[in-house]
Amino acid sequence: MFFLLTYTVIPGYLEARQQYRQQHIQLANEAAQRGELCLGGALSDPTDSAVLLFKGGSDEVAKQFAKSDPYVVNGLVTNWTVRQWNIVIGAGVAPIGV
Repeated sequence: MFFLLTYTVIPGYLEARQQYRQQHIQLANEAAQRGELCLGGALSDPTDSAVLLFKGGSDEVAKQFAKSDPYVVNGLVTNWTVRQWNIVIGAGVAPIGV
């Protein structure tokens, strides 16, 4: 199953994140190495949110990431949500019948 972790971030997020970026990237790399985090990054124009795609047996993987993320812990993220994403087609997904 796939889960989208969506962040809403503070104004000035790009500048504010610099002091926490190394810790955030380390956390993300560890999750990616475990096969949990598939993709992640900030949205732009405007940079008011970020999206991370997780793979796992439940939404707990994404929730635990958010609870541990220095961006969340230090108030750069004003709100976060996790939702299951029912991917139908794409790389790494079995093709569907017609």
